[in-house]
Formats: sequence, structure tokens, C-alpha cells
Amino acid sequence: MSAPDVAAAVCLLAGAGLALSAGAGLMRFPTTLDRMHAGTKPQVLSVLLVLLAMWLREPTWQVAGPLLIVGVSQVITVSVAAYVIARAAYRRAPDEDDGTALPPDHPPVPPGRDRR
Repeated sequence: MSAPDVAAAVCLLAGAGLALSAGAGLMRFPTTLDRMHAGTKPQVLSVLLVLLAMWLREPTWQVAGPLLIVGVSQVITVSVAAYVIARAAYRRAPDEDDGTALPPDHPPVPPGRDRR
């Protein structure tokens, strides 16, 4: 095995490990914002590592062009998707709060009493 083959294997295994950790984070974390972070950060790096491993396996410009387009589009679409998910979680009704809403300015008022 040559050095590029070893580097490709390392990148592929690291990418697979990061993808596994992203999947575990999606199942493990309790709130939407935590799950969003777990689903975007390691997943993008995972895809980029797998693309790098593919290029190391066959380092030509014919392979690099499509892999570069896939990598850039992955980075752009994941950031936009994370923004949309965060915005939807932030705007969700307070009765459906999953722990991602900001705390109120005042403590809750006990039933039967007016806030003055």
C-alpha cells in the first residue's frame, strides 16, 4: 500500500466515525438546537473527509472537479438548512417548547393573581 492509499483509508475511517457520531448525536441530544448542531458540524466534516479520500484514491483533475462541486454545495446547503431549522425552532409556539426557547423576562404568575 502506498502513502496516498493509507491517507485515503484514514480519511474514510475518520469520515465514517464522524458520520456515526452525528447520527448518535441526533438520537441522543434532547433539544432541537442541540440536535441541529450534532447533525450539521460533524456531518459536513465527515462528507468532506470522504470526498478527500475519494480524491486521494485517484488524484486527477477529472475527479477533483465534481468532488469540489459536491463539497461546496454540501457546505452551503447544510448551513442554510441549519438556519431554517433554528428559525423554526425559535418561532415555535411556547406551549410546544422543547427547551430551546429563551427564558421569559419575568417569573411565571401563579394562577388567580394579576401581574402589576
